[in-house]
Amino acid sequence: MQSGFQQPDATILALVSGQGHYQSELYAKPKSGAPFNVNFSMTPMNGEGSTPVGFVALVTPAVDRAVSSTIELEDEPSAPVDNSRSASRVIDGTQFILASPVMHKFMGLVDRVAGHTETVLITGETGTGKELIARTIHESSHRRGRPWVDINCAALPENLVESELFGYEKGAFSGADSSKPGLFELAEKGTLFLDEIGELQIQTQVKLLRVLDGQPFYRLGGHRKIKVDVRIVAATNQELEAAVEAGRFRRDLFHRLGQFQLRVPPLRERPEDIVALAEHFLNLKAPTKHFAADAISALLAHSWPGNIRELRNLIAKVAMESPGSQVDVAKIGSVLSGEPATLRQTASMPVGNLDSMEEQMIIKALERTGGQRTLAAEQLGISRRTLSRKLKEYSINVAPSDSAASLGFISTEQQKFFRARVQLPVTLRNSKGDEICLNGVNLSTGGMGLDGLDEPLRFAGLLDVSFVLPESENLFQAKARLVWIGDEGRVGIRFAVIEPALFEQLQHWTNRKMKEEGWEFPA
Repeated sequence: MQSGFQQPDATILALVSGQGHYQSELYAKPKSGAPFNVNFSMTPMNGEGSTPVGFVALVTPAVDRAVSSTIELEDEPSAPVDNSRSASRVIDGTQFILASPVMHKFMGLVDRVAGHTETVLITGETGTGKELIARTIHESSHRRGRPWVDINCAALPENLVESELFGYEKGAFSGADSSKPGLFELAEKGTLFLDEIGELQIQTQVKLLRVLDGQPFYRLGGHRKIKVDVRIVAATNQELEAAVEAGRFRRDLFHRLGQFQLRVPPLRERPEDIVALAEHFLNLKAPTKHFAADAISALLAHSWPGNIRELRNLIAKVAMESPGSQVDVAKIGSVLSGEPATLRQTASMPVGNLDSMEEQMIIKALERTGGQRTLAAEQLGISRRTLSRKLKEYSINVAPSDSAASLGFISTEQQKFFRARVQLPVTLRNSKGDEICLNGVNLSTGGMGLDGLDEPLRFAGLLDVSFVLPESENLFQAKARLVWIGDEGRVGIRFAVIEPALFEQLQHWTNRKMKEEGWEFPA
């Protein structure tokens, strides 16, 4: 085998002996067949006096390039996306429409989470598309070629949920005529999606927690321990914090599931998506039809308690019932109210003169954005200055709220692994005094990724690293070690010794970056 940067075996052994571990993607040439990439890692086995007496190496087939670019999200988040345009993704045959800035931002969190292996808890109202988000995480992760298994915990009787999850042996209960593997076994190396996780009974929660902690389990009626490698993605429309306080959900399981929490914004908080989705659903049902301008206003004025599911069903109905090529406000109103349009006007539509309609639209925009005036102005298509003038004119006073801006929560444990994209010069100095200037590409409280180190062997051992902390004039200095070596001069370093004051500055910077990306911190 030879590596992508042409390191001989002697160099690898020297690196392992010097820093205690080596990991890289290598190029394998079999005796027959085409060459292929492998993931190679080597660790020394030390005897007395920490002297290596042998080495343990692990070689596994590398994932393809299309997948590996996704896996690197933890080390290098994707570039910022243009939040001003509409986009779409195809997930498991379903077209995922993104038009609002808030959903572009939210999907950035989803993409980052996909590159990790930790559990994810997805929350949101009914009909917001939580299962599609879970499927996106699976399809964007390195497990995408492995099984996807899902179960709705509320759809099965409580006495069947445990046997479905963990399986059973023949004779375990009446009707168990043969052994059956559980969903955990079927999802081996893949993703298990637990929808409506809040409906699990306490006894099943205990067993689930043990599996999440890496403990083996038994099938019902079984005597053989089973250990699995499965990523859990869970979803709920309940307030699990309230369920914890009420004793219906285990606190330790809640915290274990919530390494990453993603809150899918309801449709009323993203009006751009209302229009884009409505036009998409109408095009699927009746490609020759279109919405009148007043019909679009009616759609935007509705609060959509059933979210995307309600919108899809409504569009399917108006597409069938509208005789002409145009869907007008009367038809939207009649379907929303459940009565003929001539009998009543939907109460969710702005009514009255133009000033009254303008006032109501401003209030609704502020409610959708949690009082965030900049976002409300963007949704209304006006400047923030104009919005401020209108608020004063109509004597509208809506206090800002943080609820609409909270798209996700990142646990304290995962915060230390958060890496923000940077572009900054970094100086490394080895124990001999040799210095080299590299390009820093990502930064966390634990270390950073660097580009341009073509001779990593020269920089084995304890290093001095220095750079100017981004968005400041503060010089950051620390001791560090190489922890991984990639292709084309890409390396990773881990900070070994940092002055407390400098660490606090770095932590404040990474916290700010997490906030900018959309993450909130648990209380």
